Amino acid sequence: MKFFASCAKGLEYLLADELLALGCARATATVAGANVEGSLHDAQRAVLWSRLASRVLWPLADYECADEHALYAGARALPWHEHLDASMTLAVDAHVSGSAITHARYAAQRVKDAVVDALREHAGARPDVDVDAPDLRLNLVVRKGRAILSVDLGGGPMHRRGWRRAQGEAPLKENLAAAMLLRGGWPALYREGGGLLDPMCGSGTLLIEGALMAADVAPGLMRHGEALPSRWHGFDAAHWQTLVDEALARERAGRGTLRPCFDGSDLDPHAIRNARENATAAGLRDAIRFDVRPVEQLDASVLDRHSRESGNDGKGVRASSRGLVVCNPPYDARLSADPALYRALGNALRRVVPDWRASLLCGDRELAFATGLRAKKSYQLFNGALECTLLVCDPIHVPRREPAEARTLSDGAQMVANRLRKTLRASKSWREREAVDCFRAYDADIPEYAAAIDAYTTADARERWLHVQEYAAPADIPEEIVRGRFGDLLAGAAEALQVPRERIAVKTRAKGKGGSKYGRFQQRGEMLVVREGDARLRVNLFDYLDTGLFLDHRPLRLRIAEEARDTRFLNLFGYTGAASVHAAVGGARTTTTVDLSATYLQWCADNLQENGIGGAKHRLVQADALQWLQAERGEYDLVFCDPPTFSNSARADDFDVQRTHVELLRLAMARLAAGGVLYFSNNFRRFRLDEAALAAFATVQEISRETIPADFARNPRIHRAWRLARRSD
Repeated sequence: MKFFASCAKGLEYLLADELLALGCARATATVAGANVEGSLHDAQRAVLWSRLASRVLWPLADYECADEHALYAGARALPWHEHLDASMTLAVDAHVSGSAITHARYAAQRVKDAVVDALREHAGARPDVDVDAPDLRLNLVVRKGRAILSVDLGGGPMHRRGWRRAQGEAPLKENLAAAMLLRGGWPALYREGGGLLDPMCGSGTLLIEGALMAADVAPGLMRHGEALPSRWHGFDAAHWQTLVDEALARERAGRGTLRPCFDGSDLDPHAIRNARENATAAGLRDAIRFDVRPVEQLDASVLDRHSRESGNDGKGVRASSRGLVVCNPPYDARLSADPALYRALGNALRRVVPDWRASLLCGDRELAFATGLRAKKSYQLFNGALECTLLVCDPIHVPRREPAEARTLSDGAQMVANRLRKTLRASKSWREREAVDCFRAYDADIPEYAAAIDAYTTADARERWLHVQEYAAPADIPEEIVRGRFGDLLAGAAEALQVPRERIAVKTRAKGKGGSKYGRFQQRGEMLVVREGDARLRVNLFDYLDTGLFLDHRPLRLRIAEEARDTRFLNLFGYTGAASVHAAVGGARTTTTVDLSATYLQWCADNLQENGIGGAKHRLVQADALQWLQAERGEYDLVFCDPPTFSNSARADDFDVQRTHVELLRLAMARLAAGGVLYFSNNFRRFRLDEAALAAFATVQEISRETIPADFARNPRIHRAWRLARRSD
């Protein structure tokens, strides 16, 4: 079976790895969760043992849902007497998107009505509603015209471990705390004899979660005990008891050998009282030491106590000279915080535990930067609705470079850096709102510094990389001036975007026969995985002129994903298959990608595999698109055609988009099913669509303006695009 495990955004890949480790056959990360393949027993084990999941949802129905009537009818059709008794209690949680159904509470009410009506008809009685602790909790998702109705196997939010008795104003959820510990490598450090320190511990969430993790306590054990998390008739109660018995045995062994290597402090006495109360409820009163102390007064007594109390755990594990600092410094919903506090934290850690590792959840990149610590890796996590930066340092103190290596920016480089910072500030809101990780940061904004700079953020490590492509300079500008300006551009970009030189791919123009052209590229074979919408895509910044992802087509690809559900999708001149991946992730029934290049088709296959997609339903065809269309007889509901301006491959006839586009579009339209849509795009600036030649068989609508993203607004002629539909007659 396939089921879904939800989590906070930013934890998806950790969750997928955790579910695989718990025995699930397959787990693929998606937005705010993981699609999982496994048995009901696997799902129940996840309810008990997952430290990262928010809910585990076992599907009962997936049906078309055009409106509220379809929502009710689809739910009403289920045999509810097989899932619960009329004497049981019920709750429905709903999440809706789209224009057909806009109120989640109303959608939940309609599903509840369907269940009640079905049971009343079958048994003459109805279940009551209990929103807090129901016998059966259902979960409804309505998206893109479909409804998915599932059993919430955990009976509610799984981040609630059951030990929290008191909390501060902004408590950290336990599954986010677990993610911080895992990103910091805590389980391995504990096995090596290391300790755990939180110098701003608040109500103790991170330390308690770390101690329970070290003691091998199942996170669902205190929440449910031996009681069933759900009284759904399909729940395997006997297997749940087997899982609980195993977990209790592991807990007894883990608590019996738990080392008291946990230290927390906070300047607020009330927070420390809460932390001690919570630790006592979790059975960890003697394992964690809490002190009232501002971070500036952190001193070596922590190390002395760690060395004394953790010298040997009876199994030959010696105290490590290293440990993990895990901390969630304060910030509020406006991400306002005192940078001085973050600087004090960084200074204290460098002074007291310079060789330790740190996992710090900061409000944003600017606050992370204020710590003065150099991150080995950084990740974007969401604390509720707030996007935060998780800084992982290993070790905390990295020796500074020699002063001789420091470089002062020239006036030109400083001018470029200032422009980039201004652009980043102006675009931050829409990039965060639309979750854009890859974007054009600079496009010859200052004419003398002529280049395009594209920023790519990797999906997992959240590292920023740059792709810099130099534009041809006017012939009357001396070469030494051109080179100097380009060097300033690179220095300014590296400074403003905080990217080291080894993560900047540079495509420079060189003088040669026939004029200026791009020089030889590096052959690093280095693929980066980035995220666009719900799709994971592989890019190569160094080895080719293009990266494998045309950023200006982002809105059109996202439109394809929105319209692809249950369609037969055709991608002509498919390149690396990004549009095919979006269609497949968006729910396309089949995809067909046609390209003449075996290299690009392999790249497409790798992109599909990166998203857990493959098999006969996703066809890759190496062929000339025109010749293939002439021979093809299949029908398609959605077609994307983005041909090159010109091609003179030895394996196919010469192609000129202006000369050939009418024939190409007629052949493509002939493959459209009734009601199908073809999106046509190209980047030839002097292109003129022959609408008169197409009018007889297609309705044509230019959509260029809608498909130019905000980061390409300076260059609205980067491409043109049309929507074509086959005439019914």
